Amino acid sequence: LIFAVMRLTKPTLFTNIPVTCEERDLPGNLFNQLMKDDPSTVKGAETLMLGEMLTLPQNFGNIFLGETFSSYISVHNDSNQVVRDILVKADLQTSSQRLNLSASSAAVAELKPDCCIDDVIHHEVKEIGTHILVCAVSYTTQTGEKMYFRKFFKFQVLKPLDVKTKFYNAETDEVFLEAQIQNITTSPMFMEKVSLEPSMMYNVAELNTVDTAGESESTFGARTYLQPMDTRQYLYCLKPKQEFAEKAGVIKGVTVIGKLDIVWKTNLGERGRLQTSQLQRMAPGYGDVRLSLETIPDTVNLEEPFDITCKITNCSERTMDLVLEMCNTNSIHWCGVSGRQLGKLHPSSSLHLALTLLSSVQGLQSVSGLRLTDTFLKRTYEYDDIAQVCVVSSEVKQ
Repeated sequence: LIFAVMRLTKPTLFTNIPVTCEERDLPGNLFNQLMKDDPSTVKGAETLMLGEMLTLPQNFGNIFLGETFSSYISVHNDSNQVVRDILVKADLQTSSQRLNLSASSAAVAELKPDCCIDDVIHHEVKEIGTHILVCAVSYTTQTGEKMYFRKFFKFQVLKPLDVKTKFYNAETDEVFLEAQIQNITTSPMFMEKVSLEPSMMYNVAELNTVDTAGESESTFGARTYLQPMDTRQYLYCLKPKQEFAEKAGVIKGVTVIGKLDIVWKTNLGERGRLQTSQLQRMAPGYGDVRLSLETIPDTVNLEEPFDITCKITNCSERTMDLVLEMCNTNSIHWCGVSGRQLGKLHPSSSLHLALTLLSSVQGLQSVSGLRLTDTFLKRTYEYDDIAQVCVVSSEVKQ
């Protein structure tokens, strides 16, 4: 028996190297005429390296993580005898596991001379590094002798993309994720899909499109090709679900955000897919008491009162009895009674507080001067630079 293994890949476009010269040179118009007569060139664009013909793969090629490895296996009886009980087995050995890729585990009863047994195997590559395709054949000769032999085919699986992530924690419970994706292969990629699958605590909004004339268009243009060694940034905004809003605001340590799902195509439509592991970010520490702004106007009039809404959350594991003090600054003046009791606040609970203030100075002013005192421990928490507001003259605003 003769054993043959061939990798199944898509063909590539044939490109011809143009060779031209000026008419006054010795060849004259010979090179130009040869290019026009060449069936592999595009009529009217002979001097460009464009081709309409396909060429079969000339080598094993590169295999990248996330692609599907396909191979054709053939066992041919090269003798003049009939062999029986032929069993063909194909295994893929990686650094961590051994996978059986054979379509059928049943033995073929007999194989006549000049006949063959064919099989096609497929495997989605999920590991980087050395892979060994182990093909084994066992059979019985006419004399009853049992025969067995193996062949090994080694190949490397390369990394197609370099993915880097950055997290930005907003003043609210929102989390912004920036994913930098770089094409580290030698051929361009068509980025079919790059999406973020959030964890159960978050809802995600993609910020990679722009609305123009009522239609959503990609910020990368109509043709989302990624050239070799090019990098593209994708941005996502994660907001905690309503039922987890309080828990997401006070969670300690590492928070699971979700995972990226990337789908691309290369050459003549070979599809690849990568899914990252669970992305994690370090949640910001808010201390024992967190104060955040729920509502605040962007622009206000000079020396005219305006309202803001604050949210106070108890991030500790004990009950607090809070007292609110409002301290004026050079530009910000609080309206109301300072030193009032807010009552008891249980762990992981929050309260909303409506406050009124005014500014005596124009320009971009910082809201500062809030003090919370826990009467149980006699501990005071100071909150400055909570937010900024633009103060303008009433004539300017009109």
